[in-house]
Amino acid sequence: MTLLVISTHPIQYQAPVYRTVQQQFGVPTTVIYASDFSISGYRDGEFGASFAWDTDLLSGYTSHFLSRVATSGPQSYATVTAAGLAPLLKQLDFRAVLLLGYQPRFHLDAFWAARRTGVPLLLRAEAADRNSARSSGKQVVRDTFLRGFYRQFARILTIGAESRAHYRRLGYPEQRLIFAPYCVDTSVFAPASGAPAIRSEFNLPNDQIVLLFSGKLVPRKAPDKLIAALKQLPAAERARITLLFLGDGELRPTLEAAVHAEPRIDARFVGFKNQSELSPYYHAADLLVLPSSSGETWGLVVNEALYHGVPCVVSDRVGCAPDLIQPGITGEIFTADAVDSLADALRRAFRLLDQPGTADRCRALVAQYSVEAAARGLAQAYAEVTAP
Repeated sequence: MTLLVISTHPIQYQAPVYRTVQQQFGVPTTVIYASDFSISGYRDGEFGASFAWDTDLLSGYTSHFLSRVATSGPQSYATVTAAGLAPLLKQLDFRAVLLLGYQPRFHLDAFWAARRTGVPLLLRAEAADRNSARSSGKQVVRDTFLRGFYRQFARILTIGAESRAHYRRLGYPEQRLIFAPYCVDTSVFAPASGAPAIRSEFNLPNDQIVLLFSGKLVPRKAPDKLIAALKQLPAAERARITLLFLGDGELRPTLEAAVHAEPRIDARFVGFKNQSELSPYYHAADLLVLPSSSGETWGLVVNEALYHGVPCVVSDRVGCAPDLIQPGITGEIFTADAVDSLADALRRAFRLLDQPGTADRCRALVAQYSVEAAARGLAQAYAEVTAP
């Protein structure tokens, strides 16, 4: 009577879901991880930082590791392997298997190993169509592969509207789709008392508008477009704005040079912060901006910001936009890579800051995308495929 999950490594926005499936919904859950690098410490190439996640990722469910960093195991998402998985599957007792995608190669190897066990397979993956541009030839090849791949699953868990549309476009039956939204663990967030400290640290008056970029400073996140858009605003409006970069990456030197070039932008670079350190920066922010041009299948920083009552401006390539951004209510959406469109979206979003109840509406919407909601979806899928 156990749900088995096969994953690359402990992930901060997935482990709380497995814990809740077991503790709140009564489904014993076991997770096989390829490696423990995310809790033992590793170097993230895009962040350009070495760290281990500082939240509890293992309690509340059973876990097994195919390898460990301490014994020369893989130290990154891209290098994990399924070595040792097949023998371990023979030792464990389970009635369904949850898989998490088909890339990197580990996930496909896990799929074949799980398929040979004969139990029902479930899928919860970062599936979307519009977050990346593809040639027509590549699209046909991808669609052909995915149609066949998805047919192997007894149920598929959708993380949001974009993923549901993707599965339906490729012919997966509507009645076998179950909502299990992407979510963040809000238990690690701090009360709003941290906001004054952050503003004081950066000498920011209460009426200064703080725009927050939270994430990796890499080209696909397009932080340079945000700077360019701010430079289109009138000087008097720019003077009221401070741009806070929470994160690090290869573009940092370029961005630092850009904000100092005329017309100058008041910007502060905080660097990488771990999960338990994030909350004060969200409390200090007035708007989150996520201008990603590709590869943003969801955008969990939007969940984090909305939970803190902070409206968001996101590009139309951000996967969560149809779910979490209600224009004029919880934020604004703009055309990816279009600086003019981003500048216009910022102007519209500034009006939200003066509207009573904006923070409450942000929190109310994102509350539907909770760890409990995701766990409920997984528990429902498990119950349906294991019913007598």
